[in-house]
Amino acid sequence: MTPPDDVLIRWRMALGRSAESRIQDALTEQQRRIDRALEFVYGRGIMQRRLRATGRERAAGSLDAAQLALPCWIGEMRALFPASVFEEVQGHALDRFGMAELLSDPEALTKLEPNRDLMKALLAFKGRLDPRVAGPARTIVARVVEELVQKLKPKIERALSGARNRHARAAVKSAANFDIARTVRANLKNYDPGRGVLVAEKLVFTARQRRKLPWTVILAVDQSGSMLDNLIHASVMAAILSGMPSVVTRFIVFDTSIVDLTDRLSDPIELLFSVQLGGGTLIAPALAYCESLVTDPSRTVVALVSDFDEGGPVSDLLRVVKRLAAARVTTIGIAALDGNAAPAYNRDVAEKLAGAGMKIASMTPDRFAEWLSGIMR
Repeated sequence: MTPPDDVLIRWRMALGRSAESRIQDALTEQQRRIDRALEFVYGRGIMQRRLRATGRERAAGSLDAAQLALPCWIGEMRALFPASVFEEVQGHALDRFGMAELLSDPEALTKLEPNRDLMKALLAFKGRLDPRVAGPARTIVARVVEELVQKLKPKIERALSGARNRHARAAVKSAANFDIARTVRANLKNYDPGRGVLVAEKLVFTARQRRKLPWTVILAVDQSGSMLDNLIHASVMAAILSGMPSVVTRFIVFDTSIVDLTDRLSDPIELLFSVQLGGGTLIAPALAYCESLVTDPSRTVVALVSDFDEGGPVSDLLRVVKRLAAARVTTIGIAALDGNAAPAYNRDVAEKLAGAGMKIASMTPDRFAEWLSGIMR
């Protein structure tokens, strides 16, 4: 029994060039355009599997004449698919098939849709980027970072906002901000003794102000290769915190070495481009460095963002955490999340850190801000 044409077409799109020629012949011109655009990405996966099976190396310049030039492919993808599909295929091209040429062609890069996956690819390969794409790369990272800041900043500021300011007029007149005492005083002249009624012609509301938080927050972030998602969020979080009054923020990144990037907190884009992904993980020396920055232990939070895969002796790490706890420094271990926001960390080491006095949790930046607010109250 021959399957219907629409079923054959779907199989042809799924199989690509591996399909039988008779299915190829069934495609319309529009379907052929879609097929060529998809083959540009997914055909590489088939070719890579064939090369591995035969033990052959991938040939240099593997884009054959039948394939689209990169800018043309981007134009076709935009014309043929919704933006959401284009972004997903673009992510597959970078993550699964290593299409590094997407990151070395200035014309192509300016046409790509700025999103988290593209920013991660640029940051992961920034040491190998062609100098010609430096400008477009920074533009893409800046747009994605700005979107993250706009999303996170209101939540962080709301979580860390303080008591009401009774000397300022409220921007939003709500029941939560209604000042009864000042409303009564402002309307005493309207008191009607005959009826025993105060006529409130003027309602007074109060404004909320940020609580003065004389705290130091030291973020120590693992920059090993698996931590990119967490590094992005931690960098944006640190930049937002650094702009809040009465909160002193320090930002430390580490692998087997330690780099203090506090002086770059005002520019989260520069901060992200300063990170050097890769290498091993030595947490104990990084926390020891954070310990050297503490001046007021009872007003200091040391937040470790890591997968807790300590490359050195765990006993050294536990000793530093116990010293910090004994000095009344609040230590927080923020367990790494994978690309799907699922916890991905060494649970054995995490349990030992918790036993040494470190609070351990796996959370998104806005939840971390709420937790931080609870500690600082």
